[in-house]
Amino acid sequence: MTKMHERKKIRVLLADDHAVVRAGYQMLLKNSGDIEVIGEADSGERACKAFAELQPDVVVMDLSMPGIGGLEAIRRITARDANARILVFSMHDDTVFVEHALQAGARGYLCKSSAPEVLVEAIIELASGKSHIDSDMAQKLALQKARGKDSPFSNLSTREFEIFCLLAEGLNTSEIAKRLSLSYKTVANYSTQIKSKLNVTTVAELARLAIRNNIINA
Repeated sequence: MTKMHERKKIRVLLADDHAVVRAGYQMLLKNSGDIEVIGEADSGERACKAFAELQPDVVVMDLSMPGIGGLEAIRRITARDANARILVFSMHDDTVFVEHALQAGARGYLCKSSAPEVLVEAIIELASGKSHIDSDMAQKLALQKARGKDSPFSNLSTREFEIFCLLAEGLNTSEIAKRLSLSYKTVANYSTQIKSKLNVTTVAELARLAIRNNIINA
C-alpha cells in the first residue's frame, strides 16, 4: 500500500568544485529524509545553467569556484529569479564575505566548519522562506555594526569586492574581464576605484592587504 500524503522533498542544487565534498553533502542530505539533491555544479557558470534548467527549491553555493565564482553566480541567479533561495556554504569565515554574499542576493550563510546537522536545518529554513546565518557570524556582524567598526572592504560594492579578490589571487585585468564577461576597460576602472578606496597603489599592496585580513591564504 502506498503512503498517503507523503511529504514533498526539498529539491536542492549543490554547487561546489570538489567532487568529494559534493559526494559527502549528497550522502548527508539524502540521509536527512527531507531533502533530495537534484543536481550538481562545479563552477559558477554551471550553477547558473543548472538553476535555470532544474528550478531547485534551494541552492547550496560555495564561493570559491573556478570561472565566475560564487558571488557572481548568486548575482546572476537572483537577477533571473528574485525568489531564488541560495545558501552560501563556504570555508570563508570573515564577515565581509557574509555581507557581500547577502548583498549579492543570498538568503543564508554557513561556514564549512559547522556541524553537519546545521546544514540540513539551514536548507529546511530557506525552503520555508526564512533566512539562516551562521550564529557566530551573525554575532560578529552585530558586534561590528554596534562598534561602528566596518572591515576595510565593507565600502567596496559586491562587484568591487569580487574583482579585489581576483586581483589579490594574481589574475590580471584581461583574465578578470574574460572570467566575468566584462570589458577590459570596465575592469581597469574598477581596479582603479578599488585601489583608491583601499588606499593602496599597487596590486602587490592589495594582495598583502588581502592576506593580512584572511581574504586569501598566503
